[in-house]
Amino acid sequence: MAASLLEPPFSATHSLFTNSHLSYKPQTSKPTTIHFIPLLRSPTSTTPIRLCAAGEPVEPPPTPPSSLPGTSEEYNGALERNRDRRKVVRVAWEKLVRWSRSWQSKAKTDVLERTNKVVVLGGGSFGTAMAAHVADRKAELEVNMLVRDPEVCQSINESHFNCKYFPAHKLPENVIATTDAKAALQGADFCFHAVPVQFSASFLEGIADFVDPGLPFISLSKGLELNTFRMMSQIIPGALRNPRQPYVVLSGPSFALELMKKLPTAMVVASKDKKMADAVQQLLASRTMRINTHQGVEIAGALKNVLAIAAGIVEGLNLGNNSMAALVAQGCSEIRWLATKMGAKSTTLTGLSGTGDIMLTCFVNLSRNRTVGVRLGSGEKLDDILSSMNQVAEGVSTAGAVIALAQKYKVKMPVLTAVARIVDNELTPTKAVSELMNLPQVEEV
Repeated sequence: MAASLLEPPFSATHSLFTNSHLSYKPQTSKPTTIHFIPLLRSPTSTTPIRLCAAGEPVEPPPTPPSSLPGTSEEYNGALERNRDRRKVVRVAWEKLVRWSRSWQSKAKTDVLERTNKVVVLGGGSFGTAMAAHVADRKAELEVNMLVRDPEVCQSINESHFNCKYFPAHKLPENVIATTDAKAALQGADFCFHAVPVQFSASFLEGIADFVDPGLPFISLSKGLELNTFRMMSQIIPGALRNPRQPYVVLSGPSFALELMKKLPTAMVVASKDKKMADAVQQLLASRTMRINTHQGVEIAGALKNVLAIAAGIVEGLNLGNNSMAALVAQGCSEIRWLATKMGAKSTTLTGLSGTGDIMLTCFVNLSRNRTVGVRLGSGEKLDDILSSMNQVAEGVSTAGAVIALAQKYKVKMPVLTAVARIVDNELTPTKAVSELMNLPQVEEV
């Protein structure tokens, strides 16, 4: 800690400062040589370090007798304890590595080996990134992307780039694009659904005749359908007119751009069918992607998009880090209240598909929903924001549906309700903050 220049030993009245120290003396022809001798000091020593004035001879401290406390025995003991601690850490790490390698040697790969064709519905950013990831898993694997834009289709097939979303990232050559639903779905072993939630039902109804009743659907879309409040686990079998259509939801903290860059990512596959979840895990798990499995509900994925808008609004209003932390903590509680009422396990909400997804979406600039919030907080109009975006921010359309769902399950959600009011242009961001801060002070449970 820095000392004041008016306190000992720096004050002029201190015994170290004699008149000779304070007077000016011209330098003699023979310059003063100062020798700096390193001080061997025990980590627990209380011996003071003396600060010397310029030109004062530096003398090493006297070596204390070995019998006194705080000397070499204590120092050697500290070194020994440090070596023991390092050994404990090293052994723990080596055990972890051995366990990992043993597990990898037993991991099954038969699903990937027997998979010949995968189809991705949708040519947006996340659908493209997932197509690239799956295609990289096996060169012989045929990955078909069903897209609606002929220009994107041509770009993928001729130059191996998605000109609209990833013009600078080349796709594997075994990724093929088509606008023909029948050709894309024929013979597929797995289907990734990457169409925005609000358009999913009509899209799936249009291709239902080409979908095999046993084709597993892996949903990449998150949100609630307006008016019906249905999640993708309800939309997909309903639109395909097959209540037994195999279904898996893939969620977790993941931005499409980072998937394209092959950066380390961890996600979760959830399904009521454990064997199906395990199969998708085998299909997707790689050196750059960890895939966990669980049996849970998908509501958290829809709710976190609305919370991300709220986090963006706090940023846009420049309310500071205290406000951001308080808001996200409150939002997480609201998500937990509703999700558990709908059957989710609280342990699931603290994992990748809950807390992990929320942290990424609320705090990182790549988040579309957070971007909408930032711009709303900065004073822009919602219509102007949406018209300038080439991707869908699901939280905007989901907000109202979330609140209707909360009323159905009798759950109070102040933060998410405020977002819905702002989206409906019935409340300004500044007024929303004021109202939230004036809520009754309660005991935290």
